[in-house]
Amino acid sequence: MKILVHDYAGHPFQVQLSRELASRGHHVRHAYAGGLQTPRGELQKRESDPDSFDSFEVPMSPDYAKFKYSFIKRRAMEIEYGQSAAKMIREWKPELVISANTPTESQTGVLAGSQAVGAKFVYWCQDFYSIAVDKLVRKKIPVLGGLIGNYYKGLDRKHLQASDHVVAITEDFKPIMVDEFGVAADKVTVIPNWAPLENLPVDPKDNAWAAEQNLTGKFVVLYTGTLGMKHNPNLLLGVAERFKDNDEVRVVVISEGMGSDWLKEQKEAKGLSNLILLGYQPFDKLPQVLASGDVLTGVLEEDAGVFSVPSKVLTYLCAKKPILLAVPEVNLAARIIREEEAGLTVGPADEAGFWDAAEKLYNDRPMADAMAERARSYAEKTFDVKLIGNRFEDLMKQLEK
Repeated sequence: MKILVHDYAGHPFQVQLSRELASRGHHVRHAYAGGLQTPRGELQKRESDPDSFDSFEVPMSPDYAKFKYSFIKRRAMEIEYGQSAAKMIREWKPELVISANTPTESQTGVLAGSQAVGAKFVYWCQDFYSIAVDKLVRKKIPVLGGLIGNYYKGLDRKHLQASDHVVAITEDFKPIMVDEFGVAADKVTVIPNWAPLENLPVDPKDNAWAAEQNLTGKFVVLYTGTLGMKHNPNLLLGVAERFKDNDEVRVVVISEGMGSDWLKEQKEAKGLSNLILLGYQPFDKLPQVLASGDVLTGVLEEDAGVFSVPSKVLTYLCAKKPILLAVPEVNLAARIIREEEAGLTVGPADEAGFWDAAEKLYNDRPMADAMAERARSYAEKTFDVKLIGNRFEDLMKQLEK
């Protein structure tokens, strides 16, 4: 089958799925957006990739990162991106399109392009973009915001109902699909997200990357990934302040954009030399980056609830490190960490609890080591891309009937 896997964000595990499907004889193109400030997977074609796999960067405005937080300008660029994606689809003519992580108005173009060539369309729902927009604009623009939010939810409803099938990443999404967006329950398949375990070996803590960043011999509290509107960078700042007089401890934040810029200002204002701020690192360095940490952290705002499941947490599980999260109690990531006893979780607003938990992991190394073992064990028994590929192929066969 000729398959387009469109992952706007270009994250690691989606491209692993593309390679897995290509290895099974399907002709797979993996398409993604250029110019985003977000962690990326191994998107370029490798020498070891089969001829049936290719990677395609869909062009987008080079000013996107600059205007990411400008609603009007960002919207125009996302619409333009959707048109570019639709053009690529019409030219390449896939039989199946699987589209993930795509902003609502970009998805309009991807869906239209798919319909134009008669391709089956699978909406791979990683997040409810329109619900996030609705919550945000209602806070910022009390009256008009409701109209804007309803517009985006209406678009999402149209996309979901027009899809031939929907893949949801958690059972939590199914009742929202059915009740909020009117999707038939039998049109939704739950396939949980994963991390590309084959690309994430457990490297030694003292490695070349750690040495480059002067982290050798230090206890490192590490955050890597998006730090934006759904996050609270003060949680990370507070950890640095808590340990500012302990030269053994470093707080390392690998991110770009609004949250990282705010941390830079605070670091200078407060003289926090133990807070290390870095831009996104190449994917092939990720095992060394994660290995340099002693505690891996994630944050998510309360409003996100069940609607956003941080994929970084799944990557963290592969690294054999204890995980510290400030996320809603109902969030799938929090439930995994609690059930597997792979780290500690607090609520998004519990800043003091987050800082105390970081200190607890620093002081109780045997407890932290046991959590690390359980984290990696969970990843090894759960993130089998062969079994995941089977599930997607089963879905493809169902769509061919």
